[in-house]
Amino acid sequence: MFSRDIGIDLGTANVLIHVKGKGIVLNEPSVVAMDRNTGRVLEVGEEARRMVGRTPGNIEAIRPLKDGVIADFDVTEAMLRHFIDKINVKGFLTKPKMLICCPTNITKVEQKAIKEAAEKSGGKKVYLEEEPKVAAIGAGMEIYQPSGNMIVDIGGGTTDVAVLSMGNIVTAETVKMAGDKFDVEILQYIKKEYKMLIGERTAEEIKISVATVREGSRHEELDIRGRDMVSGLPRTITVGSEEIEKALREPVAVIVQAAKQVLEKTPPELSADIIDRGVILTGGGALIHGIDELLADELKVPVLIAEDPMDSVAKGTGIMLENIDKVERKKIV
Repeated sequence: MFSRDIGIDLGTANVLIHVKGKGIVLNEPSVVAMDRNTGRVLEVGEEARRMVGRTPGNIEAIRPLKDGVIADFDVTEAMLRHFIDKINVKGFLTKPKMLICCPTNITKVEQKAIKEAAEKSGGKKVYLEEEPKVAAIGAGMEIYQPSGNMIVDIGGGTTDVAVLSMGNIVTAETVKMAGDKFDVEILQYIKKEYKMLIGERTAEEIKISVATVREGSRHEELDIRGRDMVSGLPRTITVGSEEIEKALREPVAVIVQAAKQVLEKTPPELSADIIDRGVILTGGGALIHGIDELLADELKVPVLIAEDPMDSVAKGTGIMLENIDKVERKKIV
């Protein structure tokens, strides 16, 4: 049996794996549960995520990627190996080629760390590609034409903004402001306003269920439970869309500013194309209520959300795997 080539969207929040000829076969959280005393990996992915904030002292739920790069090398390697074994793509005597996505502004050392982790987890040949480029391909953009395409990829750890033409990035910005930071802002807001402590998962639930980033565009409420900081006892409160919009103003302003900076550095001919084609939003953050309308207001260009924005990068790796000979000719890494 031959091994199959795989594309990996190695995200801060989720890992998605695309197997050539099969499509996306794995989508699991980037979380590893370990026994602190023995260093043994207990659970990986969804099972480990369920343990976040709910484990006894000796078990730790770790997120080995931070801001789109490897924060814990050994744990990342263990996580990748687990996922690759799970999808069973290795051949009897062969190893798969891997195409992995990374943010645009990572250093050579960080690139090397990603490559080594992939090789140790079972990759024969590892290629790295810039995330916004792969996301644009996955979102169906014609980036190989001599015309301007702009993409805003809001992930878990980073937001990548890029303008592409002729298959390459013309100008780009990466900011460490994305889905995870939104959760933290919500968590801090509840702590400050209500003197109540909530966990990461509750903050994420608020973000999905009631949050909006455009003033007055959503009016939902959600009952949440947490621990009262004064009495130390469990407590329930109700939060609404309007107050969460205020809590998210600052982090969203950072993303808007990054998009403006990219547009300011874009050659005029390509800017004209972007007015015609619009900006495409990808990544989990594209699903936050009102983000497309807010960006359209601020940038004065049409803003569209990609179909299946969370899968854009993984889909893009699949398309690039089909044309792996082009990637090999470029000798990316």
